[in-house]
Formats: sequence, C-alpha cells, structure tokens
Amino acid sequence: MRWKQQLLQLTPYQPGKSIESVKRQFNLEKIVKLASNENPFGCSKNAQSALLGNVSSLAIYPDGYATILREKLASFLQVDGDELIFGNGSDNLIQMISRALLHPEASTVMSRNTFSQYKHNAVIEGAIIKEVPDVDGEHDLPAMLEAIDDQTNVVWVCSPNNPTGTYIPEGKLISFLEKVPPHVLVVLDEAYFEYVIADDYYDSIQLTRQYPNLIVLRTFSKIYGLAALRVGYGVANRAIIKALEPAREPFNVNALAQIAASAAIDDQEFVEQCRNRNRQGLAQFYDFCAAHNLNYFPTQTNFILIDFKVDADRVFQFLLERGFIVRSGKALGFPTAVRITVGSAEENEGVLAALKEFLEQN
Repeated sequence: MRWKQQLLQLTPYQPGKSIESVKRQFNLEKIVKLASNENPFGCSKNAQSALLGNVSSLAIYPDGYATILREKLASFLQVDGDELIFGNGSDNLIQMISRALLHPEASTVMSRNTFSQYKHNAVIEGAIIKEVPDVDGEHDLPAMLEAIDDQTNVVWVCSPNNPTGTYIPEGKLISFLEKVPPHVLVVLDEAYFEYVIADDYYDSIQLTRQYPNLIVLRTFSKIYGLAALRVGYGVANRAIIKALEPAREPFNVNALAQIAASAAIDDQEFVEQCRNRNRQGLAQFYDFCAAHNLNYFPTQTNFILIDFKVDADRVFQFLLERGFIVRSGKALGFPTAVRITVGSAEENEGVLAALKEFLEQN
C-alpha cells in the first residue's frame, strides 16, 4: 500500500502506563497514576448527576452542533456561539488545525520542548517544522518570531507549557502577537488555564477580539475531570471558526461528553476547590525539592517537572515498581527529569516517600 512515508517513520502517541498493566506486571494491589495530569479529585457531582439522568438515548447521534453546550459555554465565556468550535478533546482541534493549514509547502513554528502533538500532526501533513529551543523551560518568543517566514501558516504557543508548567506573562505575549504576520495563525493552547494563579497572566478570550489571527484552545479533561469523555473547545473570531468547521468530523463530540461538560460549567465552586487543593499539593513538592536540593520549574499547572540529575528512566522504573506511575522526561526533552502529576495529599506523600528512598539509595 502507498502509505504516506512520514507515517511509516512516526511513533504513535505513547500514553502513560495503565493501572491494570502495572498491577499485573508487579503483582501490586494499589497503583497511583501520576503520569497524565488528570484531576485526582474526579469531576463535579453536577456532571455525574447529569450523566446518570441521561443514559437512555444512546441509539441517537449526538447533536452535531453541540447546541446546549455551545449556549452554556458562550454565556460563561461571554462570547458568541459562532466564535466556538468543539473537539474530541483539544487534541482533535490540533489535528483539525493541522489538516486545514499544513502541507508540504507550509511551515510551522513551535518550541522544541512542548506538547508533542503539534509536531506529530505537522509531520503527518508533511509540513516544514521549525522547532525553537526554549530558554529555562520557557518559549523563546523572539526566536520564534525570527523563525516565521512567508511559508509559515501556524505558530503553536503552549501556556502554561507542557511539560515544564511555565507560562508566558501578559506583556511578553502581547508584544509577540503584535509582531506575528496576519497570515499566520497563532494557536494558544491553554489546557491548564484553570490552574493558573499568576497575577500577570493574560485574558486570552479578550485577546481573540484584538488579534484576528489568534485561536485559544481549552479542554474539559484537566481541572474539570472529564478526561474519559474527551471534550475540548476553541475560541476565535467567526472567520477562523468558519474556515475550520469543514475540517471537523461530524458528531465529533459524543452526547455524554456534551451533557457532562454542560453541567460541569455550572459548578465553578468545584473548579476553585481543585485549584486551591492543587496549590497545596504543589507546596508539598516544593518543600521536598528544597529539602533535597532538587531543581524544578515553578509551575502554573497540576504537574511538576523535577530534575534528579540521573537517567530519568531509573527514577521512573523505581517508582513504577513501588506502585507509582509518573512520566519519564526522556521523551519530553528532559532526560534527567520526571514529570509528576500533583495528586491528593495522601498520594503526594506516598510518591515523595518513594522518591526520598530513591535519593537515599542513589
């Protein structure tokens, strides 16, 4: 068969190890997964109740326009419904944008150490990929501007960034947006937006009104705790949304996801509680790093990247054998660091005790 050559050279996305596989491999009863930046506190009871009350219509296709979710989210964000586009997670939106704008004659610019799916989708489309080294875990925006040329169609900006957790202050982002040519779409990926507490963070929704070449991506998979249902969304001006819609699969957001996300929006108290508990959990990691003289990136997310100055796979394996699944930094561009999702207070205590044991032995 005449497969695209770039597909044959790509490695499929590698999700974190499953709980069941680790249980069987090491004969463990309890596994704590701290690898995929899921919400350890679950989801809103509003979402659970809404799902339980709407399981009788599974034979019917979902609303392809996501009418109720669209109206609810538009009201919450104070945007118009036609300024929204929905995806099967924000990964699906990244795929749509790549399909719509990238091709072998087009280039795309991104940070070297950022979310892998930007590059992955660009490779599939055969685009010219320009990766710009980061500076201390942060996007080098001036260098990214220099990488833009007449062939550039998309620039990817992840803030807060995965895997470092760093963010772009408002002044730096606006200065960057002012200089990006109008023919280039800037994708501002804010999967961890709801965790941010920085005073100099920007209002990205307002920025979509000022910059007609900006789209903001967000998700219900992180702080809302609906990762299993896969629903993300993009916010941009009507022209961008209209151009992207033909690249969207029909019925790409399932009915249960629409129901749960609509209900979750109403429970901002749950979101606030999760944000506060996450900061308390981060304090546990910060204290541990200070006590053991470990370097890390201060983070605006629900994960932390810690440098152990040894082969990251060693740390990963040590924790795995003790029932903790984390993410080795090797595949993330940080070969001596591990990325750990902030869990509950008890889960954090457990993984930190195991890390203390590792440090004592090494």
